[in-house]
Amino acid sequence: MRKWKADWSLVISCWLLVAWRPPGALAQNSREGGDATPFQLIRAVAKYSSLALQASVVCLAFIGNLSASEVVTIAGTGQKTYSGDGGGAKDAGAGEPYGLVVGPDESLYFCDIAFHIIRRVDTSGRISTVAGSGQKGYAGDGGPATKALLNEPYEIRFDNEGSMYVVEMQNHLVRKVDQASGLISTIAGTGKAGFSGDGGDAREATFRQPHSIALDGKGSLFVCDIGNQRVRRVDLKSGSISTMTGTGEKAVPKNGSSYLTAAVAGPRALDFAANGDLILALREGNSIFRLDLTKQQFVHLAGIGKQGYLGDGGPAIQANLAGPKGVAVSPQGDIFLADTESHTVRVIRKSTGAIETVIGDGKKHDGPDGDPLKCGLARPHGVCVDSAGNVYVGDSENYRVRKLVVK
Repeated sequence: MRKWKADWSLVISCWLLVAWRPPGALAQNSREGGDATPFQLIRAVAKYSSLALQASVVCLAFIGNLSASEVVTIAGTGQKTYSGDGGGAKDAGAGEPYGLVVGPDESLYFCDIAFHIIRRVDTSGRISTVAGSGQKGYAGDGGPATKALLNEPYEIRFDNEGSMYVVEMQNHLVRKVDQASGLISTIAGTGKAGFSGDGGDAREATFRQPHSIALDGKGSLFVCDIGNQRVRRVDLKSGSISTMTGTGEKAVPKNGSSYLTAAVAGPRALDFAANGDLILALREGNSIFRLDLTKQQFVHLAGIGKQGYLGDGGPAIQANLAGPKGVAVSPQGDIFLADTESHTVRVIRKSTGAIETVIGDGKKHDGPDGDPLKCGLARPHGVCVDSAGNVYVGDSENYRVRKLVVK
């Protein structure tokens, strides 16, 4: 099933065109008998108005602006199981998909926190496990990633060489799977919770329930150290770690404030904008900020700081968000967010700053696939966007990975 959407300004323009009758049109219509059709009116406008060309273009634009989009399940059966490797991803069991990303091979990779694994869906739709044995723990460094023990991997990213980085929330660390060898190693964290290590070796530093990571492509790894109310930076060349923003206190920063000295409330998810600025979702802060790396300031993008599901169609900075736990920037610069507690995926439009819902109806349920605004989600935690603008969602408590196919 497809959902047909249109630009409502064009709808109104076309309605006005049909409703308005230019001088002479009524007389011509009465001679021909009956009400004129919309296309007869367009012809009449062409005769009697200098606005004819503009009006006709508006109608044609409306007709051409209709776009089809639909939601499809690409992995998971709705059952919380670990099964299906080597077969079709839609027939495989999945347990609580969280963070996901399209890899350099154009396959989709997602975290399965229930079974402590990273899975891959290739371009033909086949599924496999690329990290984790299915057992919870912290072991396996120096060996194959598929034999390692992980503990709630929350998010994954790839560097320019194709190596994969994994943040493990309950192991309080970040690990790397080398692209060439497939071997896994720890690059930040000791496996114990705490806050220590700034200025020293990241492998000797401690985190507290880190949730999200992002690579800037310039040699730095950024980590949402949510339990410590900080975003931290790892220099991948020197191995040193530092705090980028956050004081350990929990507060929503003010627009224009310095991120070097401000507190943050639940730094949960990260992604980079095309200009290199960092996009940060605050879970407890129920807001989205851009970190202007040139001015070293926070720029408020969405959320009033109070939890809720309000504001669609209006400015994102005046909307209520509901514990956002995933964020992704599209090639067009739109910012998609997994608005977890409203069971939706929402988007902040770059061109207008407005917010809207693109998947979900605000209620927790499972699908059905098809119409995006009637497809129920259940506490989605992850979101990513591919180069074509299609949106992927870790529909966590429906045990599925879904895709918004934009046509």
